[in-house]
Parts: sequence; C-alpha cells; structure tokens
Amino acid sequence: MQKTRWMAMLAGLALSSAVQAQAEATFNIRVMTPETALKAAQAALKSCRGSGYQVAVAVVDRMGIVQILLRDRFAGAHTPRMARSKAWTAVSFRTNTSVLADVTQAGKPQSGVRQLPGVAAVGGGLLIEASGSLLGAIGVSGAPGGEADDSCAAAGVAAIREDLEF
Repeated sequence: MQKTRWMAMLAGLALSSAVQAQAEATFNIRVMTPETALKAAQAALKSCRGSGYQVAVAVVDRMGIVQILLRDRFAGAHTPRMARSKAWTAVSFRTNTSVLADVTQAGKPQSGVRQLPGVAAVGGGLLIEASGSLLGAIGVSGAPGGEADDSCAAAGVAAIREDLEF
C-alpha cells in the first residue's frame, strides 16, 4: 500500500512538472486592433495636414507587419514605402528611427545597419508601447525632414495612448 502511494505521488509530480514545463514554453502578447492602428494613423495624418504637409502614414504590429497604410492625396509616390520602412525599422530595432539615425552615421560602430534591406535610419518612425510592452510602431514620410515626421508620428501615438494603457 505504501509503495502504491509513493508511486502515485511520483507520477503526480512528474505530470505536474510536465504541465509546468509546457506552460513556461508559451507566452501571451498584446496586439493592437486594426481600429486602434487606424486611429493612430488618422491622427498622424491630421497633424501633418494641419502643418501643411502631405504625407503617408504606416502602422505596423510588433512583428513589423503593416496594419494600416494611409497616403494623403498629394503625398509623393515614394512616401508609402518609406513610411512602412520607418515603422518596420523602429519595431525591428526596438528604437525610434531618429535615435537609429544618430547611432548609425558613417564612422560609428553601427553604421553597417544602414546597408540592411528595408532599413530607414531617418526620423519619422516611433515605437508604440504601453505598460512596458511593445505593441508596434508608426512611420510617417513626406514632411520636410525627420523632425517634422516625428512630430506627426508622435501625434498619432498620443491619440491612442489612453486606449493602450492597461
């Protein structure tokens, strides 16, 4: 009888360890809804329009996949691709592209990053984060310079900040 109890306890421990190992092998992530991404993109576009800029805005999820892409009527043909590249670069390197632009200048140790396909090491790509979680990024292209693109992108992030805080 004692041996049977001992065997049952060992079997229970082994099963509990296996269940615990499976639970640790997965994790949960939060993702933005398309509606939230659209709200951010629309706010960024509105901000740029208010400053007289015709731009494209892209919002990507945490894996760099485009959720939303908006292009204003007179934004240049290159702006949708550049907006997407800025957003992808920000999320891929987990940093705003203005920071990346600085640390990847010629002669700096990370300058080779600029040679990677799809990298846009110029201002206009901002991370979208909430409560320490990376949710995605927003990229703006078409304003006169990276600082202006950053400003419009920041307006997009600000528009969804309350929606994202959990």
